[in-house]
Amino acid sequence: MSLLTEKDRPVVQLLLNTGTCPRCILRFCCVGSQTPYRHPYKDLMKYLQEFLKNDEEKEDTVCFDVVDPPCKRIRLEHTEGPDDVNHNGALQQVLLVNDENTAMENLAVKVCNVCLGILQEFCEVDFVKKVCQKVNSADYQFTSFVFSVSLPPQLSVRERATWLLVKQEMGKLGLSLAKDNIVQLKEAYKWIIHPQLSEELFFLMESLFEVSVVFAHPETDEECHFLATACPDCFKPAKNKQSVFTRMAVIKALEKIKEEDFLKHFPCPPSSPKNLCVALEIQCNNGAVFVAGRYNKYSRNLPQTPWIIDGERKLESSVEELISEHLMAEFKAESFNFSSSGREDVDVRTLGNGRPFAIELVNPRRIHFTAEEMKGLQQTINNSSDKIQVRDLQLVTREAIGRMKEGEEEKTKTYSALIWTDKAIQEEDIAFLDDIKELKLDQKTPLRVLHRRPLAVRCRIIHTMKSEYIDEHHFRLHLKTQAGTYIKEFVHGDFGRTKPNIGSLLNRTADILELDVESVDVDWPPTL
Repeated sequence: MSLLTEKDRPVVQLLLNTGTCPRCILRFCCVGSQTPYRHPYKDLMKYLQEFLKNDEEKEDTVCFDVVDPPCKRIRLEHTEGPDDVNHNGALQQVLLVNDENTAMENLAVKVCNVCLGILQEFCEVDFVKKVCQKVNSADYQFTSFVFSVSLPPQLSVRERATWLLVKQEMGKLGLSLAKDNIVQLKEAYKWIIHPQLSEELFFLMESLFEVSVVFAHPETDEECHFLATACPDCFKPAKNKQSVFTRMAVIKALEKIKEEDFLKHFPCPPSSPKNLCVALEIQCNNGAVFVAGRYNKYSRNLPQTPWIIDGERKLESSVEELISEHLMAEFKAESFNFSSSGREDVDVRTLGNGRPFAIELVNPRRIHFTAEEMKGLQQTINNSSDKIQVRDLQLVTREAIGRMKEGEEEKTKTYSALIWTDKAIQEEDIAFLDDIKELKLDQKTPLRVLHRRPLAVRCRIIHTMKSEYIDEHHFRLHLKTQAGTYIKEFVHGDFGRTKPNIGSLLNRTADILELDVESVDVDWPPTL
């Protein structure tokens, strides 16, 4: 299939002479097929030299084997050529290459003035092997992967300068050049690298495992700084960004700046750099894995999550940590996020079938576990502490976690509360509680949580109650309630902030001594 035509000849001559690499020349000639970019660098140089030598016909072409469909193409339309811009902040006059050896020398020694070497050395086998060694040494489990690349923002400035240069040359021929259809550098790089990585790693593309390369070019870092003066609104400080000159900010500024203003500040063609880009980082990142189960908490001195007040830790451990430390070790994860269906206070036990929980394991190196291995991991957690136990430990999807939160306030929970009264009681004094059904409460945000929850009055329902007399000042109350009900406040009233309450119903002062969660009625995760 023909790739370069007579219309491309002046562009090839121009860019070769200014120090542009063969693959960038293909991009600016809008070669939209992937296969040519994968040819060895020396072969591409030879093709371009042969193309320049051939003057016999207007449609003489250089041919490569092409197996993929055409992609982005430059649109060429007849138009009147623009006046040449003078040297003062304008396009510099460039001699065309007529000598094969001169062009060969320029390309053999120089770092490309457009891609800064990205499409040169970093497409070679040695660099691909370096990336693969990094992936293999990181010891990740994966079955497929995606590849991403981060490029220095100044490359966008050099691309614009080269486009203006080519645009002027095409204008001399009465043709126009649509810059939006030039093959993007990142796209061309991925065309070259993807198949090599797939072959080396023996895996397919497209998955949650990502291999990324971060490039930088310190020599030209300041080339885009002039844009901050021309378009100050485009460059705003951002969180987690070391520099305001991000790739997106530079692209936005290039879209705003006028051509004549650009040419006053940046040379066309771009100067040839002395050094190649450097690969700052080769990063690996696996998609998150989600583990779910149910936990029982048997301690009255254990918070669900780390208890830290004013930067000071109050207790040495938590439910979250006792479970996650073993998962983190086995999955070799970087970090985790814990969530659950509600939470209990530090002095409240969770009994029965336990409370549903889920843990997101971020960037895990190991992701494949059999049912037996998960069962063994559950046993390891249970053997490590007498304060908690887990059950139904299993791998789940991100979407499945949503079921844990669905209709959370419509769910029911069952509690057992040990209650004290100031005045003596007899069994018949509390028997009427058993007959109360669907008792509606108005609960103002409790004083004890007001520092972390907004002030509001919430309507909650006590579905049923069952009393169990102990002695003159103590009885146990079993309650089935709407999820989200503050049980402690329902007992003592919270200085009148919960109405009605056990104290007001019994017409005496009542307080809660112990509280246990006996069931959380959420049918998730599936019982194993």
